[in-house]
Amino acid sequence: MQPRTEATQHCVWFDLSIRPRTRLTSYRDRLGNLVHHFDIPGHHTQLAIKSEAVVDIAPQTLPESLGAEAWQELDGLVADGDHWEMLMPSRFASPTALLGKLARELDVRRRDDPLVLLRELTAALRETFEYAPQATEVDSPIDEALSTRRGVCQDFAHIMIALVRGVHIPCRYVSGYLFHRVEEHDRSAEDATHAWVEALLPGLGWVGFDPTNNLIASQRHIRVAIGRDYGDVPPTRGVFKGQAKTELSVAVKVVPSAAPPPQESLETDEVWLASDGNTDELSDFEQVRQKRKQQQQQQQ
Repeated sequence: MQPRTEATQHCVWFDLSIRPRTRLTSYRDRLGNLVHHFDIPGHHTQLAIKSEAVVDIAPQTLPESLGAEAWQELDGLVADGDHWEMLMPSRFASPTALLGKLARELDVRRRDDPLVLLRELTAALRETFEYAPQATEVDSPIDEALSTRRGVCQDFAHIMIALVRGVHIPCRYVSGYLFHRVEEHDRSAEDATHAWVEALLPGLGWVGFDPTNNLIASQRHIRVAIGRDYGDVPPTRGVFKGQAKTELSVAVKVVPSAAPPPQESLETDEVWLASDGNTDELSDFEQVRQKRKQQQQQQQ
């Protein structure tokens, strides 16, 4: 749940609190994601996880295309690096007959150059699929969204990853948050986690593409964790002993910030603060109201 610090993103400040109180240990997984681990051995009726962060994200400028030699340069980049995990099929991003049909429909093949192809694919997926919360489950295979042409950002990311790996471009799943603006008409839910993809491109490195909203990942996208697919990076994962009915409640708030807010003004269970340099949009933290939404632990 802690934002990554790399490339154009810097996690300035982070705090994680758990109720009931417990001791936290932390480690980095094989992909550099920071994992916080804890145990609560005693009986309890509620588990509350509150994460707060201030993140600074610099703008990134991309060219419109990469040129005629880009495919050859990409193959050289792949040959020189260890990217096999992001090229092979994974649990939620594997080729199927329906995926092959979509690839032919959208003309997903090695044409133009990799950046042009990815831009067009991002736009095509936005137009082809309807954003429909609750249309799929957290562990749904891509064929469910492919058959109905409906789903959430988790589904669209998995579909794009499988398509992109099919043309031998390393592609990975990104779990994080999106700062919403009314004028942007984003389809993804404002009070939920978000998901998009990153593809490896020659001369540019890992570049983010958001097929849910037809966006190049920018200052509004807060990167928390990367993996082969959602299975590598759920926000929380764990087990409990005993018999009990459980309900999951999640609240997310992302606002522009010039400085860390007063501790007492944060009211949501899970808060991420992003600075995009626009001081005209600074929110009054005293007006931040608690948002709760009963939902499955799915990236919307």
